[in-house]
Amino acid sequence: MTTKLTKPRGRPRQFDVGEAVATAQRLFHARGYEAVSVSDVTEALGINPPSFYSAFQSKAGLYERIINRYADHGAIPLADILRPDHPVVECITTMLEEAARRYATDPAATGCIVLEGCRCSDEEARAIARAAHHAAVEVIRSYIADRHPAIAAQLAEYISTLMIGLSAQARAGKGVNTLLETVHVASLAVSSMLRA
Repeated sequence: MTTKLTKPRGRPRQFDVGEAVATAQRLFHARGYEAVSVSDVTEALGINPPSFYSAFQSKAGLYERIINRYADHGAIPLADILRPDHPVVECITTMLEEAARRYATDPAATGCIVLEGCRCSDEEARAIARAAHHAAVEVIRSYIADRHPAIAAQLAEYISTLMIGLSAQARAGKGVNTLLETVHVASLAVSSMLRA
C-alpha cells in the first residue's frame, strides 16, 4: 500500500520580519557583516532563500533594515547624553564611556555594528554604514558647535576616530577596563582642546 503525500494548500506560513531583523542583527553584531552569508541568515530564520529575497531583496537590504533598527535598539543614545545644560567635556566623556561599555561588555556583540560595517567590502552595505556613521558624527559636531564652533569639526573627527578605535579594540578582544582607560586619556585631550 502506498500513501500519496500532498503539499498543504494555500500560502506558506509567513515569518515575522521584525523578529527576523532582530535575529539577523545579532548575527551581524557577533560575526561582522562579511562573515555572515545569506545561507547563515536563512538557516537562523528557518526560511528559504526566495522568502529572504522577497522580504529584503539582498543582504545589503537586510543590513539597512538592521542599521535602522539599531538606531532605536542598541545605538548610543546621543540625544540623551549630549545635553546642552551640561559641560561639553562631561557629555563627550559620558558618550565615550558608554561606547566603551557597549562595545566590550557583550562578548557576542563586540564592536559597533555601524563602524564595523564601514570597513566591509560590500559597496552598498559600506555606503549604508558610512551614511549612518556620518549622521552620528554630525550630531556630535552640531552639539559641540553650539558652544565651541571654532573647533567643532576637528573635535568631532577626533571623537569619530576614537570611537572607531574603541570598536576595533573591542573586536580584537580588549576588555572594558582597557577601553575605559583610553577614554580617560581622550577626556583629558578633549578638555585641553576646549580650554585652548
